[in-house]
Amino acid sequence: MGKQALWWCVLSLSVSLLHGRISYAQSDTLVTRQAHAGQVVSLSLVTVRAIAPERFLAGQKLQRIDSATLLQFRFGSLTDLLAFNTPLAFKNYGPGQLATVSFRGTSANHTAVLWNGININQPNLGQTDFSTLPVAGFDRMAVQYGSSASVVGSDAVGGSVLLGSSPVWQPGINVTFGQQLASFRNNNTQMGIRYASALGQNWKLAGKTFAYRNKLNNEYPYTERRNYFVEQSTNAQRGFVQDLYFLHKSGKQVSVNAWLTDNDLILAPQDVIARERTRTQSARLLATYESNQATVRLGWIRDVIDYGKGDFTQPSHTATDRFIGRVEREFTLLPAKINSHLNLRVGGEWSHYRTRTDGYGGQLIQEDRGDLYALLRFQTTRWLISANLRQAFVTHFNPPITPSVGAEYQVINHGRLTLTAKGSVSRSYRVPTLNERYWIDLGNPNLLPESGLNVEAGLAATIVFSDHLSLNAEATAYRNRVDNWTYWNPTDNYHVENLQLVVARGGELATTLTYARNGWRAGLRIGYALTRSSQERAYDTYAQDVVGKQLPYVPEHTGTLNTYVQHGRMRLTVQTQANSRRYITFDNSQFFKGNVLTNIILESTLKVGPITGRLQGQVNNVFDALAFSVKRNALPGRNGALNLIINFPTNTQ
Repeated sequence: MGKQALWWCVLSLSVSLLHGRISYAQSDTLVTRQAHAGQVVSLSLVTVRAIAPERFLAGQKLQRIDSATLLQFRFGSLTDLLAFNTPLAFKNYGPGQLATVSFRGTSANHTAVLWNGININQPNLGQTDFSTLPVAGFDRMAVQYGSSASVVGSDAVGGSVLLGSSPVWQPGINVTFGQQLASFRNNNTQMGIRYASALGQNWKLAGKTFAYRNKLNNEYPYTERRNYFVEQSTNAQRGFVQDLYFLHKSGKQVSVNAWLTDNDLILAPQDVIARERTRTQSARLLATYESNQATVRLGWIRDVIDYGKGDFTQPSHTATDRFIGRVEREFTLLPAKINSHLNLRVGGEWSHYRTRTDGYGGQLIQEDRGDLYALLRFQTTRWLISANLRQAFVTHFNPPITPSVGAEYQVINHGRLTLTAKGSVSRSYRVPTLNERYWIDLGNPNLLPESGLNVEAGLAATIVFSDHLSLNAEATAYRNRVDNWTYWNPTDNYHVENLQLVVARGGELATTLTYARNGWRAGLRIGYALTRSSQERAYDTYAQDVVGKQLPYVPEHTGTLNTYVQHGRMRLTVQTQANSRRYITFDNSQFFKGNVLTNIILESTLKVGPITGRLQGQVNNVFDALAFSVKRNALPGRNGALNLIINFPTNTQ
């Protein structure tokens, strides 16, 4: 059967399922792996609104970022939070400048960034600038490690970052104001309103309106650090978030999510000749209807990039629109039982791209992309198994069928000790970026899709030593082989070609120890990652020197250590991030030395009458360590910030 026939066959099946009369309510069995690990909890018949990567990727590592961590990094970008709390490596061009991620030894193009289930990677570049994503812009966050293409789609080769919004249904109004004053005359202002109310007898409304402005003047008192130049730059970031949720007493929900961003970066602002300016603007709009386990989602995303030099009067302009439609439905295939559940989610997604940029000759490029997928999840008291299948369709392109299978088994469950073994095998693919296919002279419309095979296995344990002390630990080993890796070949005047075979392999260890007693709370979280990522195929004479060498900017050893002590309203946190040397050439002849960065945060909750708040004082890079940007400039040294968050009274009904 050809792909066209397969498309119509599965589409017809999906439509028939969505309109069928079978409508089991969703029930699920959760086996928590924390303090109450092993306890089976039967949920009431409600819709499970978690996005697919969090439920249908058994056997793969998933790290949820807790609310306390999100609050500590409220005035920072996603780069700051992930660098100190995960083993991810970043290519950082400077404060407020481009920051891209290397996920388990892959490139920036191999990470999917999902906002409320929609991939928001910029289509022309195929990546996301993490410096433009403020932590305060979303309510929940998780990091999914390893290939998830069968569930997420293109780009999810090394891993995925999951960002989401969540409603708060408690009636009332809560106003929050935040202000940061930082070194180098930098500042950040935020204001948000949360509200919830009944709308008649059948409906409830919950919403959030949030706006932020971040100004990085970066007025350093020095131009050099230890004989390395410190680059001058400014950045103005603005954003607006609007979330609205309407919930019917029957369980139906309608939601509207909007996220507008505007980032204006200027390099060498005082030098008229060398000055560079990059302005990126994004508008993201998403509408979702959920009823009877069926979900219909419509979205529109616009990405604009303006780049210029000098006076910026004639910048290069890129504008890309993406129109998105998704329909899916989930079924409970077994009657509700306490110890076993079988769920099937089927769906399809269609996207239409329209882009126009100077690099494509100014012509309008249009493209259609579609996905059909089936996700299966089976769970008992000890087993969790998933099996997924996805087929993508792209104009003038031929992506492969992408399957995955994973399992988790609870080996030990004896009250205070729980041990879970997990493993998965998954295929991945990446559709080349619009730049890679359509850029004048250098692009290649005949590129093949990158094809990957990810295998991983691990153990997760929870030990409850006492009512006051508990330990969580997880160890994971993986191997990810990516063929037809797209490469801007320097030996061919940087024409794009499918040349590289890259193999990334390594292991990760994460341990969390928590203590609570008599008003005292303390925690210690240690993370370590060993990452070996190298090119394994020689395609010309030049490549002979780089086969088997560590990829540039991917440290072989990465570690994090976070510890805190809290008593009453006061909390002291120490955050440490360590990286081994990072090579800056493909033959590993040049490198940046390894470094250790340490931050300290002292914070306290405040209460004045009905008004509550939080005051934070933080010192970054306490030991004034020398670190470098991708452009080999020194990053700024020790610096500090004072953060204030005020919550005004909440009126409840």
